Amino acid sequence: MLFSSMTFIFMFLPIFSTVYFLARKELQNYVLLIASIIFYAWGEPRYLAIMILTILVNYIGANYINRSHNPTHRKLLLITTVAVNLSFLFYFKYFNFVINNINELFKTHIDFINIVMPIGISFYTFQALSYVVDVYRKDVPVQKDIYQLALYITLFPQLVAGPIVRYHDVAEQISNRNVTFDKVAYGVKRFIIGLSKKMLLANTLGSIADKIFSQPVEYFDTLTAWIGAIAYTLQLYYDFSGYSDMAIGLGYILGFKFLENFNYPYISKSITEFWRRWHISLSTWFKEYLYIPLGGNRVSKKRNIFNLLIVFLATGIWHGASWNFIFWGLWHGIFIIFEKISGWHKKEGNIKIVLTQHIYTIFVFVLGWVMFRADNMIYAYEYIKNMFGLISKHQIAYSLAYYIDNIEILAFSIAILCTMPIFKKILEIKSKHKILYSIVNIWLIVLFILSASSIAASTYNPFIYFRF
Repeated sequence: MLFSSMTFIFMFLPIFSTVYFLARKELQNYVLLIASIIFYAWGEPRYLAIMILTILVNYIGANYINRSHNPTHRKLLLITTVAVNLSFLFYFKYFNFVINNINELFKTHIDFINIVMPIGISFYTFQALSYVVDVYRKDVPVQKDIYQLALYITLFPQLVAGPIVRYHDVAEQISNRNVTFDKVAYGVKRFIIGLSKKMLLANTLGSIADKIFSQPVEYFDTLTAWIGAIAYTLQLYYDFSGYSDMAIGLGYILGFKFLENFNYPYISKSITEFWRRWHISLSTWFKEYLYIPLGGNRVSKKRNIFNLLIVFLATGIWHGASWNFIFWGLWHGIFIIFEKISGWHKKEGNIKIVLTQHIYTIFVFVLGWVMFRADNMIYAYEYIKNMFGLISKHQIAYSLAYYIDNIEILAFSIAILCTMPIFKKILEIKSKHKILYSIVNIWLIVLFILSASSIAASTYNPFIYFRF
């Protein structure tokens, strides 16, 4: 089920909210758990078994780890539980990718398996892993109530596309949280902001990017190549941050406070800063559960470089079973290492230095997103060559007007403007500022109406991160 669907907004959410708020407090978690299961099973009921198995594996594994006082035994139990979790992820997400590469490398003919990846498996697997590792580290007490653990793993606001909620961040909220009018009001507003990002900006920009990336690279000019790359850069941001906004907003409505997942990443002056602002929940997860256990920056310079490469290789692999994502992850890792060695991200100075840093960062992440979007690395390589005028063109198939119309130019302009923190505090305006407060509320109502109209009229409504 999509957040940006008539079914969710006008059927699931009103019915669930009514039952949830009318239920006694001690029953609300059960209502939320049942709703989360329905939400997930709505589109893919056959994969509900994998999620239930994930819950059981981590419930049993964490309880055995908690009972054991033998360090070796505890570590073995942790490794086993983690391995089982990763085996689910490997089978559904990476098995055919590995088979394909084995066939290519050794000229074998191993048959593929017809596998459909369960939606959200990367997200809920990482959440389950954070729980069992937190228990192993004794950062949190083991959860003896299997229903509360199930609620943590299945929690529908962030189930299928994040943010990745670490167990120690919400453990207390699961058992005890308060719902207030202010939280609900803020949550509704945050949801509308996310919905409008998705429907009015991401989907509009996505149609531009799709038209351009569907063409052979020699059939459009350099300007069109740049427009396609920037359109996708903006689409991805508004698609994913829009979903995160909706998830965080729904969390507030239910009494949860999820950590922010985006903090205006496109204003960054380095790739190091970019990763502090982009998909914060994923970068934080890798920092806590991979980078620091590998030794982090408390090791030699060479080992630290190795650790960074491992983390960004894992980041690329997490995003998908394709060489595109692996190269994309390593691309970012290389620039992170460059900045660490050169101290680029720490340099301060006049406006020229700041502008140079910003332009450098934009070039790096835009070129990276071309790798991320392309169907394969050959297309990505040729596309990037086109961006710099390094390929010979055939007859241009379409003029620029085919790819972008006046409405899309307007959306493009608004999207670029809103990558900057101009309206950052807009939802924090209090009712005592009556005029501004009223303007914001009217503006949000208009956005909701426009977004709902777009949902009703649109056949293009995917969430990019659902496939991860």
